[in-house]
Amino acid sequence: MTTRFARRTTVCLAAGGAAALLALTACSSDSGSSSDASSPSSAPAPSATSPSATAPASSASSTVSGTVVVFAASSLKESFTTLGKEFETAHPGTKVEFNFGGSDTLAASITSGAPADVFAAASPKTMKTVTDKGDGVGTPSTFVRNQLEIATLPGNPKHITSLKDLTGSGLKVALCAKTVPCGSAAQNALTASGLKLTPVSYEQDVKSALTKVELKEVDAAVVYKTDVKTAGGKVDGVNFPESAKAINAYPIVELKDAPNAAGAESFIALVESAEGRTVLTQAGFLNP
Repeated sequence: MTTRFARRTTVCLAAGGAAALLALTACSSDSGSSSDASSPSSAPAPSATSPSATAPASSASSTVSGTVVVFAASSLKESFTTLGKEFETAHPGTKVEFNFGGSDTLAASITSGAPADVFAAASPKTMKTVTDKGDGVGTPSTFVRNQLEIATLPGNPKHITSLKDLTGSGLKVALCAKTVPCGSAAQNALTASGLKLTPVSYEQDVKSALTKVELKEVDAAVVYKTDVKTAGGKVDGVNFPESAKAINAYPIVELKDAPNAAGAESFIALVESAEGRTVLTQAGFLNP
């Protein structure tokens, strides 16, 4: 009997408490006082770690997908290949396809309608070929500069110490074609020095000129400092003061009607970021 009485007392107290709570709630509602903060229908402000608070940041990367096609000067090959891998890691599921070559050839392809998202040239003059046709979006930005250097056979057996030495008889020298930025820069350096040089070959891009030395088909070639650096022990580099008068600026731009505009913008952002600058300067490029 005592146990039953205790249980009935507990139930009655619980029922009474519930009724009191309902009555209190009704009174609170009727009073017109503000109770939104404790109302079950009011959503709490998202915390710094809640999904809704982080959604905008995560959605930025999710907008980048598919393939990004980049046309770039051949001297950018090693650096851009590294940045392409970093881009794909940062944006899972994406792919960066590169077309490296002489800037003039790439510009001609773009103005002829070749589908691409980004163009990175080795000179403003070459970039102007594209922008004058209305094939660029906005104003191209200079992201790095590059300086010339003489590439010689390992050990420099011909003892080349200056630009003037390249004009010596019996010396085989390769230059980039005059229409290519590295060739135009070499001509500017020669003109500034009052020198004339007739090479054994004009190459369509700087990598081809460098390869001539690596294969020992020529004794030297005028290329970029970055190319000598990436070649490692395959060539030696010789600085010459006239190169300071022929430094090339490298502009980059998103292309009109880019198949992947979002990807183009994101890749250019990476190139111009602190991370991108580090990769480029480590390869020997100069700050813009």
